[in-house]
Amino acid sequence: MSTGPVALLDAASLYFRSYFALPESMTAPDGTPVNAVRGFADTVARILTDRRPARLVACLDADWRPQFRVDALPSYKAHRVAEEVETGSDVEEVPDTLTPQVPIILELLDAAGLAVAEAPGYEADDVIGTLTARETEGAVEVITGDRDLFQLVRTEPTPASVIYVGKGWAKAEILDPQALAGRYGVPAERAGAAYADMAMLRGDPSDGLPGVAGIGEKTAAKLITQFGSFEALVEAARAESPDLPVKTRARLNDAAQYLSAAPTVVRVAADAPVTLSGADVVPAGAADEPRVRDLAERWNLGGSATRLLDALATYRT
Repeated sequence: MSTGPVALLDAASLYFRSYFALPESMTAPDGTPVNAVRGFADTVARILTDRRPARLVACLDADWRPQFRVDALPSYKAHRVAEEVETGSDVEEVPDTLTPQVPIILELLDAAGLAVAEAPGYEADDVIGTLTARETEGAVEVITGDRDLFQLVRTEPTPASVIYVGKGWAKAEILDPQALAGRYGVPAERAGAAYADMAMLRGDPSDGLPGVAGIGEKTAAKLITQFGSFEALVEAARAESPDLPVKTRARLNDAAQYLSAAPTVVRVAADAPVTLSGADVVPAGAADEPRVRDLAERWNLGGSATRLLDALATYRT
């Protein structure tokens, strides 16, 4: 067995990016697009080949917009919601030709013998956060195209880094505490936590987080570095600390309602009720190679399935 790290995959982030990176002309014999499936399989194969993880978990969204976050901040991901007239429920706007590919991805992972994990009522970010918090033996590598997970970077009790694939695997960036501190100007000794603190102040329009008016990323990082934590900064503003400029105090206090909700929304859960489909140890060869080959033929996965099988086969030596 490999003695490598624990790879935690932000599965939806990876297959979304595969979907948009590859043409829909990649189809199965019945015409079903399989571009996301093929791209995702290739990414997993590259992870196995290049990173050599001992364990691997593909983490899923059981709820892409958890109620506890919406209760705290109703604007959370609100602009991504489409109203279902028939049911009155909210659904995420997902491309019609991506949705049918997700079950194929899950079936492929199952046949390969690779674990998936989710938690009812929680996002994949929370699954990854919980598995990272639980890990006390191996180094963790979080593989994602989502910067929100930078908050998991740490040195203790085991190292955790993020492999950011926002520009594709070929341009993947490895962010450890020093790299994260260098990029955002946050303290290296608590780089991940400080990133989350900074992100709360900065906000994120793509997630419906307004942030604090007039406080951008650089100012936010300086404030968190100066006061040590988000909570200490908010308390200093509330107490009208002379260490804060008058305008900054006013801006923070004006945003008090948002700032009271931000930690619940921005920080990933460390105690989600995560369930795994099976053992997370990377198998020495696919668990059911004939089934993988059958899926490859049925869905026209071509070399992508072969590369995944070949990557798993290297674990036999």
